[in-house]
Amino acid sequence: MPKKPFDPVVKIGLTVLLGGLTLIAGGMFLSRPDRTIPPFSIGGQEGAVVAVHVPAWTSDPEITTLIRRFRKVGLTDHDFRSMKVRPTTPDDPGTLYREVVLYVFSDPQWTEPATLHRYLETRAPADAGQQISVEDAAFRREFQRSARAGFIYNQGRTKGWLGPIPDPSIPEQRQNIQILFDDGF
Repeated sequence: MPKKPFDPVVKIGLTVLLGGLTLIAGGMFLSRPDRTIPPFSIGGQEGAVVAVHVPAWTSDPEITTLIRRFRKVGLTDHDFRSMKVRPTTPDDPGTLYREVVLYVFSDPQWTEPATLHRYLETRAPADAGQQISVEDAAFRREFQRSARAGFIYNQGRTKGWLGPIPDPSIPEQRQNIQILFDDGF
């Protein structure tokens, strides 16, 4: 008995099914997460300062890879949107990112917007040499010590480090900081 050809409705149905599965598989492949860097999320962002959260099990070499990726983006594209950072200078369409300062933390409490805001409020007077309350000074020290790494981008110049946020009143050589790269800071 000769084979009976498929009905045109069945052919259309199979074409739609296989086409849909192909589109879904292609979309999943194209939108897969980047596995060359550790998972991270942006916590708080205030102006050019961004608090980044990585899982607690993230190793220093993985954080180094993440910091180096931010450097690569800064030096090539100058556009950190692919790294989930909102524009730091949205009023200037030519340069959405003149400056970016990242602090990387493993504890999500330090990446909360309110926590970042409090740190920035205490940072300005302290850096200017003004007195801040004992409570604010303790908070500021704890915030800086809790950071696992940092990155600064300023109009093409970059600096990256592993360790706490550097205290400008103490020479970097005396702090527990490993400089990964420093392009003119």
